[in-house]
Amino acid sequence: MVELRKRKAPIQPNITETKGKRGKKEETSSSDRQTRKTNDATNADSLAGVPNVGDTIALDGFGGEIETNDGTKTNLKELVATSKSGVVLFTYPKASTPGCTKQACLFRDKYNHLTSTGLSIYGLSADSPRANTTFKSKQTLPYPLLCDTSATLISAIGSKKVPKGTVRGVFSVDKQGKVLLRQAGGPDATVDAVQKLVPAEQVEGTPKTDAEAQGKDED
Repeated sequence: MVELRKRKAPIQPNITETKGKRGKKEETSSSDRQTRKTNDATNADSLAGVPNVGDTIALDGFGGEIETNDGTKTNLKELVATSKSGVVLFTYPKASTPGCTKQACLFRDKYNHLTSTGLSIYGLSADSPRANTTFKSKQTLPYPLLCDTSATLISAIGSKKVPKGTVRGVFSVDKQGKVLLRQAGGPDATVDAVQKLVPAEQVEGTPKTDAEAQGKDED
């Protein structure tokens, strides 16, 4: 006699559980969207009160205290006071990384031309004096690197990335505190922006580089 075996009923999916997982996924997506919206709003808020090109800022106390890579305490007002016609601050996210090295070296190679009308060049980041000193020495940079570990000046000029970090860009102000330049951009773009502040012909008596004397582009 053949023994008949009962067939097991197919397992039905747990509808409640599936819905639960789907609901959780939808909830996560909604949370991510809300986080992005919050970050966008925070980034926009971080630019509130940041001076724009053409504005004149009160230099006294602007951006708080910073220090040079050799540990000297200073601030924007002192930097402007010791310059001939104003200062240029190019901001970079992290010393000795590829993009930041390219940017710093471009400013190094164009240094004589960019400073020919009295502008003082400074690199500005949230790096420590030690990291920036190593960076300056390794790349033989002819200008000081400013260390803003608390990002007070970085925030004041609109280069603070939310929730943390530094936006690559450039900021320039003249002796009277008038903002000449403020923009974000890549290594080449930041140097090109500063070059537009310098007349095509250098100040009389300022030596030209060989490339400039021959009418060549150094880019």
